[in-house]
Amino acid sequence: MDRNHQRLVGKVVSDVMDKTLVVSVERLVKHKLYKKYIKQSKKYYAHDENNSYKNGDMVEIIATKPLSKTKRWRVLRLMEKNKS
Repeated sequence: MDRNHQRLVGKVVSDVMDKTLVVSVERLVKHKLYKKYIKQSKKYYAHDENNSYKNGDMVEIIATKPLSKTKRWRVLRLMEKNKS
């Protein structure tokens, strides 16, 4: 079912909203002129039905149908629990 959907791994940066997480995904991008790799991050709003994930957790998110004005992702699974 979820075989062809885009998946990303990122860190939860906000869990304040009800049933919604903000997940920051970092990518390495090569600079066109200087050929140096630069970290770029983008934030995604993801659906968390049970409010079970907290700040600092590493989660895998998957693309889904639009759930609200900004939410187009849902949490698939926990990759790594926050250490602190």
